[in-house]
Formats: sequence, C-alpha cells, structure tokens
Amino acid sequence: MWLVVSPLVLGFAGAATWVTIVLGLFVILFAVEGFVIPSYLEEWGELLLGLALLVAPWTVGYESVSATVSSVASGILVILFAAWELMTDRDFTNWWHDRWHHPVA
Repeated sequence: MWLVVSPLVLGFAGAATWVTIVLGLFVILFAVEGFVIPSYLEEWGELLLGLALLVAPWTVGYESVSATVSSVASGILVILFAAWELMTDRDFTNWWHDRWHHPVA
C-alpha cells in the first residue's frame, strides 16, 4: 500500500509517481493472487517487481531524492519478503530439493 500512497505522502511528481503507483499495484495484485491461487510463482513475480523498484530511479530518472529512497527501500523489502516466502513455501522447497539435491554415490 505504501507504494501507491507514497507519491501523495512524500509529494513527488512526474514519472516517479506513475511508475511507483503502477509497480505498487502490481505488488498488491501478486500478493492477492498468492491468497487466491497459492503457488510459489507469484514470489518470482514479486522478486522481479522488487528489482524493478530498485533500478527504476536510475532507468526512469527520478528527480526527487525522497522518491529514490522510497523506491529503493521498498524494492529491498519486496525482494526480502518474496525470498523469505519462497524459502518457507513447502512446494518450492520440495521442488528445489528434488531438482538440485542429489545424494553422493
């Protein structure tokens, strides 16, 4: 929710406003989708959105320092929460174990 309201709270404008709101809505969409259709795939989408939040200030060219700090901090949090969710997802950990864990012969 912070990403959607941060342009109003912090008072930044321009491209930073729209990129932040759109990425924030997608983060919300992926989170809701995770409740409706549980799988580990939405966390991968959230990881990509977090990465987009990290690089957006420099690729889009944010003029506001507060927009840059908010985007980077939010991106780090989205990535950390998505990674944590992946590591605690039983389906993903089973898939990972079955695919990459081979007993030594």
